Amino acid sequence: MTTMTQTSARFREFKMPDVGEGLTEAEILKWFVQPGDTVTDGQVVCEVETAKAAVELPIPFDGVVHELRFSEGTTVDVGQVIITVDVAPGSEDEAPVPAPAQEPVDEPVAATDEPKGRTPVLVGYGVAESSTKRRPRKGAAAPEAAAVAAAVQAELNGHGSPAPVVAEAPVGRPLAKPPVRKLAKDLGIDLATVVPTGKDGIITREDVHAAAAPAEAAAPAPVLAAEPVTAEPSAAPAPSTSARETRIPVKGVRKAIAQAMVGSAFTAPHVTEFVTVDVTRTMKLVAELKEDKEMAGVRVNPLLIIAKALLVAIKRNPEVNAAWDEANQEIVQKHYVNLGIAAATPRGLIVPNIKDAHDKTLPQLAAALGELVTTARDGKTSPAAMAGGTVTITNVGVFGVDTGTPILNPGESAILAVGAIKLQPWVHKGKVKPRQVTTLALSFDHRLVDGELGSKVLADVAAILEQPKRLITWA
Repeated sequence: MTTMTQTSARFREFKMPDVGEGLTEAEILKWFVQPGDTVTDGQVVCEVETAKAAVELPIPFDGVVHELRFSEGTTVDVGQVIITVDVAPGSEDEAPVPAPAQEPVDEPVAATDEPKGRTPVLVGYGVAESSTKRRPRKGAAAPEAAAVAAAVQAELNGHGSPAPVVAEAPVGRPLAKPPVRKLAKDLGIDLATVVPTGKDGIITREDVHAAAAPAEAAAPAPVLAAEPVTAEPSAAPAPSTSARETRIPVKGVRKAIAQAMVGSAFTAPHVTEFVTVDVTRTMKLVAELKEDKEMAGVRVNPLLIIAKALLVAIKRNPEVNAAWDEANQEIVQKHYVNLGIAAATPRGLIVPNIKDAHDKTLPQLAAALGELVTTARDGKTSPAAMAGGTVTITNVGVFGVDTGTPILNPGESAILAVGAIKLQPWVHKGKVKPRQVTTLALSFDHRLVDGELGSKVLADVAAILEQPKRLITWA
């Protein structure tokens, strides 16, 4: 199903699709086209960020871009028209009147005038059922927009050239989107006193920042790159900075992380166990595998062996690979392992997973890990890649941290934290010697996993890392 409507034989509309997982909104990160540009079926026209990931949206028809309904940085509800395309340029059909910028509202109401149906989705993702729609905003948006336009025209008529126009605060409720209202509330700004500069008299984030710091020069608007870079997070919300504090709006992936972690921490009873283990032989195995022809072209590192060790431990203790079904009060044991790997990206921490990791050979697992990490760093991880995980590994050791108490990814039974691998004095064969040592921490849902089972899993992982030959004898 494509996400478009037909306003005439000439002009067609493309709506914000549900890119999967039943998401209700997305933020437009970057437009790749402008009015007047020619587009073809399947061409990517914009990049949006949902609560799951950044996704590129292709247009489902050919034509010439007529109008972009929303600017970059705007959060748009699923189902709202984001772009109109002239599919028959040069014809004499009357162009549709550009609609004023739409403002999402916080309160959904049941649909009464239209039959219930399926929310349009982006091709390639699942369909989510929807039984609600957004209530149209009430107010005098059109008269206010007309007043601003009249003021501009008056200046043109009187001076022959455009002159700076200072718009008066609109009568009634000021026009601003919910994120902008929230920003104004956080900064203590009365929207009625803010001079709007947005289309149709809408107050923008920049207007609020200008009202909050009128004496300071306006900061340049953040540039959203097509792809994120490690040093400069391209999709980070614009912060509000004063002399004593900085406020950063929480949205997109960061907002989803916060909600998920709070839900997990206060829903699943967490238990965390620790073990410190000598991984000297594992490090030697890693060095040998790097020279192995069978591993040519794939990245070999300690995380690969740790992932394989966890998969073997799950095979030996399959009850740990489960989920809690609250609605039916059942424990659902999984006969597959979708292995999540926590990845730090410029947009925040995400946890894509390797599907059916239990069936993969070591070279296949190495290739899957490499692809997962590369895709995450490029900001191209799809929502589907982050759905359906069963257990997760988080490697805090890359930051020099010894270990931690990781919070479960929602819906999963366990998460293994891997600490930094350091050369430490260790008793080996009755003598104190320098050995490569690390600390592992396993958090698990105590509704699903009791202390004995959790201890067995952690002990098995540690035993394999201490004696990697167990990968052969236990697998």
